[in-house]
Amino acid sequence: MLDTTSTATIILLAAATALLLAAMLYPSTLLRWLQRKRYQYEVTFSLYMLTPTEKFIFNSFLFLFLSMIIIAASLYLPEHVAGIANRAFYYWAGDDSGDVAASSSSKALRSAVTSMMRGPPAQDPLRGQGGGFMEP
Repeated sequence: MLDTTSTATIILLAAATALLLAAMLYPSTLLRWLQRKRYQYEVTFSLYMLTPTEKFIFNSFLFLFLSMIIIAASLYLPEHVAGIANRAFYYWAGDDSGDVAASSSSKALRSAVTSMMRGPPAQDPLRGQGGGFMEP
């Protein structure tokens, strides 16, 4: 029996092969679809009335902006979601600092949820997930 990673790999390779085969058998259909998408993009952003240099400048700025958004989301979104989950857990479970039995179980549950959301603990307090640095 195959594990899930092997199964997913086989499915992705089969899908890529099917797309490649379709592109090889019907190149004009794929080319027409790509031309239509390019036309829709140019009409949507009114690029059809710009010179090639202006189109290049616009596309460069758009690419840089989208790249920065994707990088920022991948670096900082997991930490933000973990913070929101911690707040939601606090609102759901409350602060049981007065009750010793409830406090120990609540702290254990809170630490388990926090460790599950944040992953392995960082060595330096300034280096958390989404801290923006790369490990050496």
